[in-house]
Formats: sequence, structure tokens, C-alpha cells
Amino acid sequence: MDFSKFEDSAGIHFNDKALLRQAFTHRSYLNENRASGLEHNERLEFLGDAVLELVITDYLYKRFTEMNEGELTSLRSALVNWDTCATVATSLGANDFLLLSKGETKDTGRARQYILANTLEAIIGALYMDQGFEVAREFISKHIASLAENIIEKGTWIDAKSSFQAEAQEHEGITPSYKTIKESGPDHDKHFVIGVYLNTEKIAEGAGQSKQDAEQVAARNALENKGWDK
Repeated sequence: MDFSKFEDSAGIHFNDKALLRQAFTHRSYLNENRASGLEHNERLEFLGDAVLELVITDYLYKRFTEMNEGELTSLRSALVNWDTCATVATSLGANDFLLLSKGETKDTGRARQYILANTLEAIIGALYMDQGFEVAREFISKHIASLAENIIEKGTWIDAKSSFQAEAQEHEGITPSYKTIKESGPDHDKHFVIGVYLNTEKIAEGAGQSKQDAEQVAARNALENKGWDK
């Protein structure tokens, strides 16, 4: 596969093309192509996740000097969560270059979004390995940190759990509860589906790579379902 089109789209050009190919290689692909000599992208994803969080933390700390640590944490979470990362990966055309098993190729739903988010982190890790921290910082600043103002404008960074709890107590006198509906994936790549309930009624559910992220998504969806997000 020719990754040069992706490089042009993303505005990056790798010295070591094998690193970029590895960033796009999902574990499932190797199960069907054991003789390919490739490595999957999970180690690069681990590295890229750390680089991404550091760059975003540094950017937000310096850019939004009026925010306290709680607000900065919420905004950072909105910028580095799987939903944002998947959206950025899609905008860069990453979906066209994924190396997946035949089974994973057929799944274009939520599971694909997780794969795209993880791939973006792997790309960041590969870029860091290939050209160093400053080049990785430039990539993150251009494609991810630049979304901060838009996220603030839309209000999607606000702690949805706190907002839903306040609205539920005001309108119905009930404190929401959260329950895990589904947990899947290996320890290093967990996926959670969490439901949010008022008494026994499930109002919404949300998915994420941690229970905290999934609860935030569930609460955000619950605010929308109840019409309390206006």
C-alpha cells in the first residue's frame, strides 16, 4: 500500500516508511498475514498516547491561563478522547489505509472508530520516533489542539456527569447512577459501554476506552435525550 497520499493529506513525510506502515497495522491483520514480517501498532499507540497527552496538557496550560485544573482536565479529556481522535483520523483519510483482517474490514461501526482513534495515537508515536518531539508537537497542534476553541464554543468539554446530576436533581429529584453494560478488549485496550439510570430507567448509554470516558459520553447523551442540554 502506498502511504504517500496519507502523508500529503496529513502534512507529514516519514524518513522511515516502515514506521508509518506499522502505525496502520492492526493486530487482526497479522493474524491473517503471519508471513508479512510486520509488527502491529499497539506499542506505537502506547507511546503516541503519552506524547499526545503531554502536548495537549502543555498547550492548554499556556493557552488558557484563566482556567483552573478541573476545567483544564475536562477540556483535555475532550481533546484526547477516542471520539475526537477518530474524527481527526477520519478527516486525514486514515480509514483508507488501515491494515485490518477481513472481519474487521467489514465492521464500519463503533469498533472502526476505536481502531481509527488508536491508529491516530500510533501515528503520533511513529512520528515521534521518526522525527522527534517538536515535529510530533507541530502535528498535534495543527490537527488536535486547534480544535480547543471550537470545543469550548460548543460546550462539549464541560463535565457532563456534573451537569446531568444537577439537572436530574432539579427536574426529578433523583441522583443518576451508572452501570457497566459491556466490557471488552485486552487489558491494554479496554472498551466500555456504560448506562446511566434514573432509578431503574436507563436514560442513555455511552462508550469509551475507560469507564470515566464512557460515563461522560453517557451523561452527555442523557442530557440530549432529556432535552436538558439547551
